Amino acid sequence: MNVILLGPPGAGKGTQAKQLEEEFNLVQLSTGDMLREEVKAGSELGQTAKKIMDAGELVPDDLIIAMISDRMDQAEGKNGVILDGFPRTTPQAEALDAMLTEKNIQLDHVIQIEIAEEIIVARLSGRFGCAKCGAGYHDEFKPTQIEGVCDDCGSTEFIRRSDDNPETVRNRLAAYEKQTAPILPYYAAKGTLQKVDGLGEIDEVYRRVKEIVSGGS
Repeated sequence: MNVILLGPPGAGKGTQAKQLEEEFNLVQLSTGDMLREEVKAGSELGQTAKKIMDAGELVPDDLIIAMISDRMDQAEGKNGVILDGFPRTTPQAEALDAMLTEKNIQLDHVIQIEIAEEIIVARLSGRFGCAKCGAGYHDEFKPTQIEGVCDDCGSTEFIRRSDDNPETVRNRLAAYEKQTAPILPYYAAKGTLQKVDGLGEIDEVYRRVKEIVSGGS
């Protein structure tokens, strides 16, 4: 089973992908994480990507597709993959389709997680994490049990992403609407797009996602 999770920043794609990965023995492929891993490993692809990113340019689609293709080859023995954060544009969706066709791999589900902009702004602008162990928290939805102390490791040092502020979040959402939202009709025309309400507790949203993949997997 191969799944694409779509939705704006803060919709919960990564969280849902982790749960699908564990329950269905899938491999989560997050292009951002993969790029960082390739750069850190110093692979040929990573070195090429690093030069491009250091120059302030976007990594070309063909390199991203090559990276996904390689990871799919490495996923042998698993039941499929979850693409989180890719594709972002229609040309990327078309390139992904071409690669999957070449490998004779079927794309089973494209799931769009829908959620209101104001809720996303509240979600993202309150996020922070432990600087030592990486545990994630939120000012409103998931504060530390003891103020200023990490629940997991006891550290008192925390970090916040510089782009997790209301103005920047709104800009990121606007960029999503302009660049990524247009691929929704592309998948709708293929009959693979299904929508899920992203509002609610994590497990509640996951039940909606699981209902889709279980019904067609």
